[in-house]
Order: sequence, then structure tokens, then C-alpha cells
Amino acid sequence: MLNAVSGVILAAEEEGGGGGLDLLLPPRAELIAGIIAFAVVFFFMWKWAWPAINRSLENRQQAISGQLKEAEATKVEAQSLRDDYRSQLAEAAGEANRIVDEARARAETVRSDLVAKAEAEASQIVAKAREDAANEKARALQDARREVADLSIDLAEKVVGENLDREAQHGLIERYLADLERMA
Repeated sequence: MLNAVSGVILAAEEEGGGGGLDLLLPPRAELIAGIIAFAVVFFFMWKWAWPAINRSLENRQQAISGQLKEAEATKVEAQSLRDDYRSQLAEAAGEANRIVDEARARAETVRSDLVAKAEAEASQIVAKAREDAANEKARALQDARREVADLSIDLAEKVVGENLDREAQHGLIERYLADLERMA
């Protein structure tokens, strides 16, 4: 097969007589027609296609640069929002700390007030208890005096053997007990 191909190539060279360059170049008429066709296509391309392609590329470039500017503006806005958010977060944390401190101070004030009220109530209860005890003591002493007076009169009646004036004797005993209290 290789022999057949090489035979065809040799036969073509002998016919053309010009060597291998004729194989690469087309005939002159085809070459001129090709150049004219290329020139016509190039002219139409240069006149109408390239401007449309350039406009399309410029529009695309403008759209991309607009998108880049928009993305940059969005990025700046996002950073601004982030900074605002951080400052608001810091303010909220400060406000929360302030509220906690105020609550602690109020709790301490309430606790102090409750302790003061409890101490005042305790003092009132103690004072009332002392007053009640003093009243009870005075009543008990009064009852004891009466009882002593009655016993003394009963004893004196038994010793004397007759009825004594109870009112006069009570007055006498009361004076005697008052003298005893003054001495004590």
C-alpha cells in the first residue's frame, strides 16, 4: 500500500513538473477568488460584526464593572451594618450590666429595709412584752397584797377572837406594805 501512495505522488510530480510547491498552493484563479471572498467577508465583518461584537463586549465590561461597584458598595454597607451591630451589641451589654447593677442595688435596699422593719417590729414586740410583763407583775402584786391583807385580817380575827373592821384593816395593811416597798 505504501508503494501505491508513493507511486501516485511521483506521478503527480511528473505531471506538474514544478515540484512540491504546486501541491501546497492552489491554482492562481482559485487563489484570487479566495482572496476576494476573504476581503468581502472581512469587510462585512469589519463594518458590521466587529462594532456589534465591540458594543457587546463593552456592554458586558460595563455590566461587570457595575456589578463590581455594586458588590463593593454592598460590602461597604455590610461592614457598616456589622460595625453598627457590634456597637449596638456593646451598648446592649452595657445596658444589661447597668440593669443588673441597679437590680442588685435595689435588692440591697429592699433587704436593708426589711431588716430595719424586722428589727423595729422585734423592738416593738419586746417593748410590748415588757409592758405586758410589768402590767402582769403589777396585777400579781396587787392580787398578792389583797391576799396578804385578807389573810392578815383573818389571822388577826382568829387571834383576837372578834370581827375586825375590814376596811380599816385593809388601809392599815396597805400602808404597811407601801412602807415595806419603799425600804426595798
